[in-house]
Amino acid sequence: MNCASPLSRAWREVSLDAIARNAIVLRSALRPGCRLMAVLKADAYGHGAVGVAERLEREGFGDFAVACLDEAAALRESGVRGRILILGYTPASEAAELRRYRLEQTVVDLEHAQALSASGVPLRVQLALDTGMHRLGIPAEDVDAAARVFAMPGLDVCGVFSHLCVSDDLSPEAGTYTARQLELYRAALANLRRAGLRCGDTHIQASYGILNLPPLEFSVARAGIALYGVLSDGAPVRRPLPLESALSLRARIASVRTLSPGEGAGYGLAFRAAGERRIAALAIGYADGLPRELSRLGGEVLIAGRRCPMVGRVCMDQLLVDVTAASEAAPGGVATLIGCDGGGEIGAVELAGKCSTITNELLSRLGARLPIVHSPVDRANMP
Repeated sequence: MNCASPLSRAWREVSLDAIARNAIVLRSALRPGCRLMAVLKADAYGHGAVGVAERLEREGFGDFAVACLDEAAALRESGVRGRILILGYTPASEAAELRRYRLEQTVVDLEHAQALSASGVPLRVQLALDTGMHRLGIPAEDVDAAARVFAMPGLDVCGVFSHLCVSDDLSPEAGTYTARQLELYRAALANLRRAGLRCGDTHIQASYGILNLPPLEFSVARAGIALYGVLSDGAPVRRPLPLESALSLRARIASVRTLSPGEGAGYGLAFRAAGERRIAALAIGYADGLPRELSRLGGEVLIAGRRCPMVGRVCMDQLLVDVTAASEAAPGGVATLIGCDGGGEIGAVELAGKCSTITNELLSRLGARLPIVHSPVDRANMP
């Protein structure tokens, strides 16, 4: 039982309206008739998969993708009705659950297809083709192997897709590789169709494929990180779109104290005050998904619009911030780690860059004990 207010410690603010607007913008960038598939892996990249799916269904979007069976089952049990594709591996031993929840399962290779067929459970599947990422899929050049899947008892192939692995890179070398992947994918589809096979849905573009390529002829495009209004990093894209960041991360100030010159704070007394400093403890830490090294890497928070540096070592449940320049900082106040506050902004791309990672990882690591509060939230009325 959760007795605490979701705003009592630390939380994620998520704007479902922003996500819905992003979906409309992304769909408008596709060829007319091409559907947008919302990728809801890792709890919708930390944004709350159930809430996102329900909001998008109300906007008329009905295609979703997740990473695993548990994610898909959670959506179905919440009442999500649209098509749900599992992009990752599910063992054949779970075939009954795939059918129970009316899911579409990716065939990750020929052996996987054979195992799913041998389960004796009729299943809807989508066939992954490996066009050069060499992660999952039947090699696109092996059309005979791909065609065998269509003939396997119990498997209803309702889609054939692939994944572009360097579409985020605008270099000529990456462009050549992406063009080769598209060539292999198109050739495989053509060969399957010449054999009299119906490929169903076709898709190869994900977020960066949408942003860096022209509209393609396929029936679906998958939107992951871009759906949430951020890019993986600060690299430029060919087709910038007016996307809105949908997530803010905030935490309560638990305590404020003054350190004398030379006094230390935190584990290992890693922070030493060069002069008299005001130090605040925030009620958030690495158990909530923040990198433990964030303070050493230049992490900052916003308090009343002022940037305040993290100091010392990030703890499991708290972190320390130097609030000497923020006279407004007081116990019970709010600090912003991602988002806007008082005219200032710390974006997810900036924070991820300080950690030498991408926003996909940063956002998907945000912990389950960070409740989601759907925006807009009236900051002035926060207790």
